Amino acid sequence: QVQLVESGGGLVQPGGSLRLSCAASGSIFRIYGMGWYRQAPGKQRELVASITGGGNTNYVDSVKGRFTISRDDAKNMVYLQMSSLKLEDTAVYYCSVRRPPPFDDYWGQGTQVTVSS
Repeated sequence: QVQLVESGGGLVQPGGSLRLSCAASGSIFRIYGMGWYRQAPGKQRELVASITGGGNTNYVDSVKGRFTISRDDAKNMVYLQMSSLKLEDTAVYYCSVRRPPPFDDYWGQGTQVTVSS
């Protein structure tokens, strides 16, 4: 199995920046992709950013130009650099690993990001 641990969340004012980190361990030899999800109060979990094994990245429209996902394969780490944060970005952010079909997904415990003035 895969174990994921997120860190880097916290309280930040609108317009501020945070970098989230995710450390992966366990059975991660084969990975289809990695991503960051978030779940705001009263909302469903949303895929914010993803990066495939080939390095292709995708972002939800609301964060394009503000968030950047990256990975360090040597360290088994994935990052989410968040800039120009908005109140709407407040959520628990989860790191996720997706293994090849049938697409087994693994999740971290989440890290809280609160954007407040």
